[in-house]
Amino acid sequence: MPVAAGTVLAVAATVGSANWIRAGAEGHTFTVEDVPDAPVALVLGAQVYADGQPSAFLAARLEIARQLYAAGKVRAILVSGDHMEWAYDEPGAMSRWLVDRGVPPQRVVLDHAGFDTYDSCARARRIFGVERATVVTQSFHLARAVTLCRQLGVDANGVGDDTVQRYQAMWRRGELREYGASVKAAWDVLSGRDPVHLGRREPGVDDALRG
Repeated sequence: MPVAAGTVLAVAATVGSANWIRAGAEGHTFTVEDVPDAPVALVLGAQVYADGQPSAFLAARLEIARQLYAAGKVRAILVSGDHMEWAYDEPGAMSRWLVDRGVPPQRVVLDHAGFDTYDSCARARRIFGVERATVVTQSFHLARAVTLCRQLGVDANGVGDDTVQRYQAMWRRGELREYGASVKAAWDVLSGRDPVHLGRREPGVDDALRG
């Protein structure tokens, strides 16, 4: 009986969290062409290879941000990722990719402590002062990212990438991972936990918007 009760509870938590995420993002996901303008694009980090090149999933996110900037849909790009270890630098790789493709360096802001989606959204608001943004990630992750940002004080819309669906096994793993990640997202919001790293307010986004 305890095992059965635990299974029922786990299923209920997963279904409830997924529904909460879906409802939170409803009406706030768009294509590059129809997303409303925002001051900032928030690009969420993903794997970077040992040679410093973004993985295909991350490069696809960055390409959307580049298109948003080129179309005048955003005026600055906040790249948020994992730089816990000195040798592994997601935001640095993201910034280089964008600058190499024509985005002015003064328009790119780096968040080195975006260790997960919750931290990236919380830090965007609390450390970088972002009030309105377009969140960029893969489409299977987009609803969770948008909902978390909106729950944490960022008036967020989102644009999702579908181009890397050709990597079917990795795409499917990402879709499956969202079930557990939705429960974690709900718990993070309910608990109101702080990001792993906080610190003082960073003026980087404000400077980028003025630059």
